Parts: sequence; structure tokens; C-alpha cells
Amino acid sequence: MDKVLSNKKVIALYVLPSLLLILAIVYIPIVLTGYYGLNEWNGIGAMKWVGLDNYATLIKDEDFWKSAGHSLLLAVFSMVSLIIYLIVAMVLAAKLKGANLFRKIYLIPMLLSSVAIAQLWLKIYHPTNGIMNSLLESLGVANPPAWLAETDLVLFALFIPILWQYAGFYILIYYAALKNIPSSLEEAAKIDGANAFQIAWKIKFPLVMEVVKVTIVLAVVGSLKYFDLIYVMTDGGPNGSSEVMASYMYHKAFKAYDFGYGSAIGFFLLLICLIVTYIIRKATASKDTIQYS
Repeated sequence: MDKVLSNKKVIALYVLPSLLLILAIVYIPIVLTGYYGLNEWNGIGAMKWVGLDNYATLIKDEDFWKSAGHSLLLAVFSMVSLIIYLIVAMVLAAKLKGANLFRKIYLIPMLLSSVAIAQLWLKIYHPTNGIMNSLLESLGVANPPAWLAETDLVLFALFIPILWQYAGFYILIYYAALKNIPSSLEEAAKIDGANAFQIAWKIKFPLVMEVVKVTIVLAVVGSLKYFDLIYVMTDGGPNGSSEVMASYMYHKAFKAYDFGYGSAIGFFLLLICLIVTYIIRKATASKDTIQYS
């Protein structure tokens, strides 16, 4: 067995199928998207080479930068929500009665598709029969808002189901990291007189910091390219108030049939995600890594 594993040709033979698959579904589409972005194309007819004209138009496109601002705002909310997820995970990781039940409840959104979640929250936000407005009316609010129809509220109304959708995912990651911390560290801290807050801040948080860094990248990049739930619930409306970069790209490519410009937006979005990932990794990099055994 060791002889086989030391053979570079055998290793290459085993790795080749995966490399070909990644090449076919990741790297080739990226290259084609970049190429399409340099052309004027309606998706059917012949392409017309325009060079960087699509990107020049993109830089001047106010609607795109408006959608980029919405995506950035979602990314900020996603990062802030990670604090809440971490706190919930710390509570669940403690010896709390009923923690197993709550852990299962938080995982429910992960079992549902984005379309199902969108339909659920469309019912919740319904202006006349929705749970949200019925609750507000019972509290004495005479004219509750139409959550998905008001330009000032729609974006924040969408953030709630989006963050709820991924809560279980991040809580599960943090919970696994916290449970991996040796209980002896917490017991030693209690003997030294540390309270629950001090244990969480001085011991648990530093030990899961590397996991937190990974989730920050996942949350930010995921927010920048988010599409599905927004598309189903509002399709970017009203008047572009909930448009994000991915939905704007979809509208340009598949509704305006400007696949060249849509591809330019998609490639530019990829570059933004790569740059943001690099910045986050550099900003959160540390020379010293806390280890435990």
C-alpha cells in the first residue's frame, strides 16, 4: 500500500478526475464569463467584440453601485449577526437543560429550500393577513406597514429571513468548535474564581477565533453573491430598493438579454469577492495561534 501511495503516477491518476471536474464546473465557466464580458451579445446571435466597454459602462452604472451598496449592507448585517450566533452557540454548548431541543430547532431552516423559506416569509409579511401585521395591530398599531412594498423597509425586511435561514449553519459550526475545547480549561478557570462571562471572553472566544475568521469570510462572501431568496420574494423591487449585485446581473443577462454586460457584472462580482476575502484574511491574520491539547 505504501508503495502505491508513493507512486506519483498513481497519485496523479486518482487526483485527475477531481481536477477535471473542478476545471469543467469552476475554472472554465470563469474564463468564459470573463470572455463574454468583453463582447456585446444577446445570448443567441453572433458576438461583437467591445473590449472593456462593458466594464467602463459598469463603473458608471449608478444602478449597479446602488445594488452593490445593498449587498455590502447585507454583508455588514451578516457579520454582526455572527456575534449573536456565537452567543447562542455558547449557551447551547453549556450544560443547559433543553439544549438538544433548541439545537434541533435552530437547524430547521437548513432543511428548507430558499423557495420554501421565501414563501413562508411572504405569508408572514402579507400586508393584511400576515402574522407580522396582525401582531402589530394587536399591539395597537393602526396602520402597519407593507413590509415588502415600501422602499425604506423592504431591504431590512429581507435581511431577517436571510439571517434566519443561515443561523443554524453558523451556530452548528460554533457549537462544534466550542465542544472541542477541553472541559479542564473551564474547570480550572472556575477554581481560580472566573465567572461565566470571563470564561467566555478570556478562554472560549480566543480558542474559537480561527473558526470565527472562517465564518466571517463565509458570511461576507455569501452576502455579496446572495440571490435566491431576494429574487423569489421581491425580484429586486420595489423600484430597485432590494436589488443586490447578483439579482442585478440576472436582470441584465436573462431579462434584458444583454449577456455581455451581465457577464461583465458577474466577473466583476467575482473580483470583488476575491478582493474582500483577501482583505478579511489580512485584517484577521495573527502571528500567534492559541493551541490547546
